[in-house]
Amino acid sequence: MDRATQVIGQSGAFLDALERASRAAVLDRPVLVIGERGTGKELVAERLHHLSQRWSQPLVTMNCAALPETLIEAELFGHEAGAFTGATKARVGRFEEADGGTLFLDELGTLSMGAQERLLRAVEYGEVTRIGSSRPIRVDVRIVAATNEHLPDRVEDHTFRADLLDRLSFEVVTLPPLRARRSDIPVLAEFFGRRMSAELGRDEWPGFSEEAADAMREYRWPGNVRELRNVVERAVYRWDRPGPVGAVEFDPFASPYRPTASLRGGRRPEPAPAAPAEDLPEDAPVVACEEGPSDFKSRVARFERELLAKTLADHRFNQRATAETLGLSYDQLRHALRRHDLIGATA
Repeated sequence: MDRATQVIGQSGAFLDALERASRAAVLDRPVLVIGERGTGKELVAERLHHLSQRWSQPLVTMNCAALPETLIEAELFGHEAGAFTGATKARVGRFEEADGGTLFLDELGTLSMGAQERLLRAVEYGEVTRIGSSRPIRVDVRIVAATNEHLPDRVEDHTFRADLLDRLSFEVVTLPPLRARRSDIPVLAEFFGRRMSAELGRDEWPGFSEEAADAMREYRWPGNVRELRNVVERAVYRWDRPGPVGAVEFDPFASPYRPTASLRGGRRPEPAPAAPAEDLPEDAPVVACEEGPSDFKSRVARFERELLAKTLADHRFNQRATAETLGLSYDQLRHALRRHDLIGATA
């Protein structure tokens, strides 16, 4: 996959952030990239490296949240043989690996105060000392760091060093969330959909239906571009009919059969208490006890169909309002309408 092609967007907020990153790339100074999860912080870090004078040198990435606190310093600065239990041979750290190039520190806010102090010294003096050694090693590394936290608040809480933040924030690039760049949603959806269609070997890309496109524009996208890509690719792969992709499911865990509670400790969840009869709406159709099919499945199916038809009519066949009233996702409602042959009733 060509990662560079994923830096896609045309909204003003997104282009402003890219422009700021591009201008900072040519300067040999630290850059802090801030944004919610899924906004593309690592892609911007790659852009900063490839547009810099260090483009031909290593770009080394370290996710600070992926390692236990006891190993972070060894990963950053390396260690000598015998420095601690399990250190059977010497190992260079990420600073030495990135010598001459760029070190990208993702999830910067998860660093311990001890690691922050050593990082500050490395940035300030251009020297690192392996664990178990007393000999400093000169390194020439540009730092690009990323976080989804507001670090000035962490400084106020005394959980992040103010001097380190000052040193790393020569330039700050804040990436807008997808909900702040809604004009980019159809552009990104088209890109991811077309690519997934090609990956599946389909001859042509039919695009999305108007309803599916509207649903994606209205959704808030808490997972940002990463979530959008997953939703689009899942929708394309599941769609097996001619014509535009018409069903989009935002929550892949949505199911009437999903567990209602965690089974921690091997205990079964307590069954949810049944709603008392007096809490039911007065006009709710209770067809299961009326005249009709006598077997359980047929009565339930009839109840579902009449409830769907009545709620649709009450909302003038607006599917989105109907789904919200019934506590269903848009995709769940569409599946239920197809199952009961009610799609034509919504046209």
